[in-house]
Amino acid sequence: MEIRPIFSALMRNKTGPLLVAIQVALSLAILANALHIVNVRQAVSAQPSGIAAESDVLNLFAYSLKAGGHEEQLALQQAQTAALRAVPGVVSVARINQYPMSQSGNYSSITTSRSQLKKVAVTSLYMSGDSLIKTWGLKLVEGRDFTPADIWNIDETASKDYPDIIIITRALGRKLWPDASSYAGKVFYFGKGETARAVTVVGVVDSLQTPNAQVGPEGEFSSISPVRNTGWATSRYTIRAEPGQIERVTKDAEEALRKLENNQVVIESTTMDEHRADRYRADHALAWMLIAVSVLLLLVTASGVVGMASLWVTQRRKQIGVRRALGARRIDILRYFVTENVMITSAGIASGLLGALALNHLLVSKFEMERLPVAYLLAGASLFWLLGIAAVYGPAWRAASISPALATRSA
Repeated sequence: MEIRPIFSALMRNKTGPLLVAIQVALSLAILANALHIVNVRQAVSAQPSGIAAESDVLNLFAYSLKAGGHEEQLALQQAQTAALRAVPGVVSVARINQYPMSQSGNYSSITTSRSQLKKVAVTSLYMSGDSLIKTWGLKLVEGRDFTPADIWNIDETASKDYPDIIIITRALGRKLWPDASSYAGKVFYFGKGETARAVTVVGVVDSLQTPNAQVGPEGEFSSISPVRNTGWATSRYTIRAEPGQIERVTKDAEEALRKLENNQVVIESTTMDEHRADRYRADHALAWMLIAVSVLLLLVTASGVVGMASLWVTQRRKQIGVRRALGARRIDILRYFVTENVMITSAGIASGLLGALALNHLLVSKFEMERLPVAYLLAGASLFWLLGIAAVYGPAWRAASISPALATRSA
């Protein structure tokens, strides 16, 4: 079959083919970028927090109505910790100032030298008088965990002192010392200038997300300080339960704290799974919205192809009958309409590929999105080719089934 007669026929009636080609181009440009964004957001929402078996971790917020002074608060913290550890099904307990993916936390600017005028990074600072490595199941890749002798008891209302040792994540180490292969024993500073506070790295964990869980390496710029602080009427605890016991442990842990303080305490409990769901709720909503838009685009494009093909079959009914009467086979008529649609779709796909690249360039420059992989362009082009053929096949088959006698009969 020659392409030139088909092309000439399309040029004589350009409006319909042009509209379909534009529809295909727009759909491809949007679909490729939409699915790429969906894949990126899903990967982001699935990134590990660094905490082993997140579904077994419970977080408790306790507001004491009779906290007292520094010594009383320390005693209450120790009593609360002991009460929580005594709950059946509890594996480990740690008092903590913040949680990963909670979207609220403590951040500090750091440098690698007092002479530096600009910060090198911003780290999320976790503070605990207990072992977070044990409670959260963090993977220690270098150095050591804190010992009981390392813990500082600090009244934040009366002291500005903080420990001079720290545990960091591997990501933070790479940021601070990009040319180093080992980070234990290195020193960095909180703040800038002569008043900057020096800390020595004693341990490195593989990963630990920040409370905001930012996209990119900065989402793991975390550090852990051995501090048991007072000065607040609130306490946060993170609890690791035995597998499958989280619901019972939650109920029993809350009851243990209420019993300890004779109900003079306000308690809120959340699981790490709930923190993850809240942190990535917008990402999941965006992904589902883009999937819905993509499905609608495919349906609209397919409907356009079907409608155009059906219209052309009706308009060319007599022409088809003449061709059948002159010996054209059904397969010839079918091939004609399929080829015609492939030409239109190909023109739309070529324009759509350029549009997809242009749209992605805009997203990269304005919103720091990742560049669109070639695989999405190839997959999108193949999808629209197959969609075009599938959509036109029904009308084309009906055209090929027209009887020459009926097709050439005058209306």
